[in-house]
Amino acid sequence: MVSIIESGTLLLALLNPFLLIIYLVDPMKKLDQLQFQKVLIRAGVIAAIVFCCFAVLGDAIFSTINAEFASFQMFGGLIFIIIGMQFVFKGPTAIEILQGEAAHISGAIAMPVLIGPGTISASVVIGKRHDPLLACGIVVIAVFASVAIVILLKLIHDYVQVRREALIERYIEIAGRITALYIGTVAVEMVMTGLRSWLMKV
Repeated sequence: MVSIIESGTLLLALLNPFLLIIYLVDPMKKLDQLQFQKVLIRAGVIAAIVFCCFAVLGDAIFSTINAEFASFQMFGGLIFIIIGMQFVFKGPTAIEILQGEAAHISGAIAMPVLIGPGTISASVVIGKRHDPLLACGIVVIAVFASVAIVILLKLIHDYVQVRREALIERYIEIAGRITALYIGTVAVEMVMTGLRSWLMKV
């Protein structure tokens, strides 16, 4: 039971709903609660399916395309470096692919917001720790726990914004730029980790 909780907590911590809400500030402002819930749930379903595939198949997914996981880490790191730089210069509305119509942004939320090298690595680890069915159950619960927390934060945002709109705007602006430092640091670490792993196998 302890191992199950640890596995679920690992993925939930990497999904980090309190960081996700900063990524999603633009759709959060533009969509009403029902639309936001639908978009986020669809994105959660996409992410859960991908994570379950990695939990069940593990490193075999990369071996079938004759690629190393280190390559995925480096590419994912580069994507997040670009996002981090956009956050620095543009603030929390930096991820422009999240600024379209509600019907088209679920996939953009799933990748790269939910699905990344960290969360995929965690899914592989969970798959190695548990039987496939249990691993998939842990993944699904962690993803939708994160989705539920983000939906709750959207409710709180909408309630508080009516009374403290200027304060909320200022908080989001500051939090978004602080987030950029975190994103950039993690992204560079992803690239360096992938590079070290690749060099060790050369």
